[in-house]
Amino acid sequence: MASSLVIVYHRQPYEEDVENGKTVLRENASPNGIVPALKGFIGRVARASWIAWKKSPAGKPPKFERRIGITDSFGSYDVVRLPLSAEQVHQFYHVTSKEALWPILNAFPSLYSSANTDWATFREVNRLFAQAACEEAAPGAVVWVHDYNLWLVPRFVRELRPDVRIAFFHHTPFPPPDVFNVLPWRDEILDSLLACDLVGFHIPRYARNFAALAQSLRTVDDIVERDVPAELRGGRTALAEPRTPVCIRLRGHSVHIDATPIGTHAELIRATVQRPENLARAAQIRAELGADKLIVSVGRVDYAKGTREQLAAFERLLKRRPEWLGRVKLLLTAVAPAEGMTAYRATQTTIEQLVGRINGHFGTLSWQPIVFSTTSMPFTETLCHYRAADIAWITPLRDGLNLVAKEFVAAHVNDSGVLVLSEFAGAAVELADAVLVNPNSISQMDAAIDRALDMPIDEQRQRMQRLDAVVCQRDIGHWTRHMLAAFDALRRPQGGKAKAA
Repeated sequence: MASSLVIVYHRQPYEEDVENGKTVLRENASPNGIVPALKGFIGRVARASWIAWKKSPAGKPPKFERRIGITDSFGSYDVVRLPLSAEQVHQFYHVTSKEALWPILNAFPSLYSSANTDWATFREVNRLFAQAACEEAAPGAVVWVHDYNLWLVPRFVRELRPDVRIAFFHHTPFPPPDVFNVLPWRDEILDSLLACDLVGFHIPRYARNFAALAQSLRTVDDIVERDVPAELRGGRTALAEPRTPVCIRLRGHSVHIDATPIGTHAELIRATVQRPENLARAAQIRAELGADKLIVSVGRVDYAKGTREQLAAFERLLKRRPEWLGRVKLLLTAVAPAEGMTAYRATQTTIEQLVGRINGHFGTLSWQPIVFSTTSMPFTETLCHYRAADIAWITPLRDGLNLVAKEFVAAHVNDSGVLVLSEFAGAAVELADAVLVNPNSISQMDAAIDRALDMPIDEQRQRMQRLDAVVCQRDIGHWTRHMLAAFDALRRPQGGKAKAA
């Protein structure tokens, strides 16, 4: 049976475990992240399919069923697994996506490299995703493609199935034209995105950069703009935008543009941390770590995440304010990259060296300033650490959104706590009551962590209450309803012109 919604994302929508030599599929342990967010649409449509990859030996028939039916708490849906060889996965994901595209998306052109890139393989993998999506789609269905490593899918879908509606969502930043145009494949990528009916981003700045790219490389008939809602304008921060493009018209085709940040499962997080056993676990964490002030930072090893800059700021803090020696502790989780991901190897080495230097220089037999881990914690355990912490220090140099910031706020349930947040994280446009900071500035980073450590409890509570109101109002349900309404609008007969607000 054909599907009314086809989700195209490289990851499978479940976790695989091996028990007694057999592969067992389990629902994702964490309710947060891209996969659970997308699965929230499954029960809201008539029928859904999911296209993902699964590694398979080169030149041999795959040892798994390409199509499987899944029923879990989100509903029933089909998953089509594309058998990609180890070399295809390596070229498509580890090399092209991470060595060539990722530095450009995050505005690090000096780190861009195409030395090992095989663009033909990247294109072929995208074509395979598109072909599988077209085979699943009912007439007039919405094919919803996710993230930059599938940039070429829309163009292939449009050629194969002109009857379907194509939506694309970026979970990453989108750079300005002068940075994007470093890519030698810029025309092919742009033409594919302009084949969409809807292109989505988290915040208006990324939408504006995309419209500027289209205007710089193509003859655009019209760009329709509207005022950005007050709650997404971002004040006077780095990503602030008063107006945003909502439609690009060229060659008789309208590409609608949307900018709506994804939310978190705020209600679930609040309920989880308030269970007696989890409140007890948070108290235990606090007692075990033995700090007057506990700072938590959760992310992954990535030069864009600003971990090196954060560690340097923490080292300066310990030198500048010796009264905190033995009293403050940084709980740092920087999840190591997957095997074969060489793009972040130097970053991981630098982080490990910095942690070792700081602990070696300032630590004692009874106190270490940094507790460091490169492995992720289970979701509930992570929430308990958020709840136990006084400060969340989230200062990426670039980030599409950053759900960790929202999770920390929800876990504190209107109580005290301080969120220190980079103004270059997409979430900063919503979370104005965080201590916003430019992570590229040494003086601002120092002032921000000082302010967080010294903030009176009454101010903490007032800020956290306002942050919590935003996180609860613009939660994952808000994002889901918004996107479903956008899909409904795509299915309506196309005619007339969009009006600027």
